[in-house]
Amino acid sequence: MPRAVRGKHSRPRLGQHFLQDLGVVERVVATIAPVAGERMVEIGPGTGVLTRPLLKCLGKLHAIELDRTLIQRLLAEFSQGSGLEIYDTDALRFDYREVAHAEGGKLRIVGNLPYSISTQLLLRLIACADCVIDMVFMLQKEVAERIVASPGTRAYGRLSVLVQYRCEAELLFYIGPDAFNPPPRVDSAVIRLSPKPPLLGEPAERIFRELVARAFAGRRKTLRNAFRGLLGENHFDKASLKPDSRPEQLSLDQFMQLARILPTSDSCSKG
Repeated sequence: MPRAVRGKHSRPRLGQHFLQDLGVVERVVATIAPVAGERMVEIGPGTGVLTRPLLKCLGKLHAIELDRTLIQRLLAEFSQGSGLEIYDTDALRFDYREVAHAEGGKLRIVGNLPYSISTQLLLRLIACADCVIDMVFMLQKEVAERIVASPGTRAYGRLSVLVQYRCEAELLFYIGPDAFNPPPRVDSAVIRLSPKPPLLGEPAERIFRELVARAFAGRRKTLRNAFRGLLGENHFDKASLKPDSRPEQLSLDQFMQLARILPTSDSCSKG
């Protein structure tokens, strides 16, 4: 039987909805387009509906699963030497860089993300985007739409800016509730995230993250109020921004522009 690698933390299942529609499975696998020899991590294999075709194509697959009952089902199905390595741990705590280093190259990451932790997990994954080739996920439709949202739209927010800073994001197609068991109360979507190099170095990237956090901490604030104590009138002038406009109207490029023009010292402009 394949080895189940135990993590330090184990909790009950996080409210997953398991894909069961075989037509949708085929479409998701075709979207992933696995190739033999690729280094791939599947988050939340569940009942193995994606695991089976992925492993058949790849020959080897790393799978992260937190539910002990599901792990036992997978261990019972996949014999020793099948190429499946199961990690009994939380995807939020999993060391993706360690696996990439051990495998000698960047990873592809796929899976059906639990709705309850999808935002946290996406932010965790983009933090190690340098060791990732691409990511293909099923997740809640509203989260997918937030990821690809444009400035000035209702869906645009912190997640949009932070993900788009590190990845090219594509919303590929929607999946209805009946494709899952149990059916969720919302539609789902499949997205692809393709990491790109960061365009900011330190300390500009640290400032960029602070600007993004402040911008979406309270909607409907003006730039002047949202960035009080960090940005002064001179910074708005340099960036050709009106202090009375709204932070949620700023594009990714404008956030980066502001981060670049701020002083590199720890002192804040009181403007």
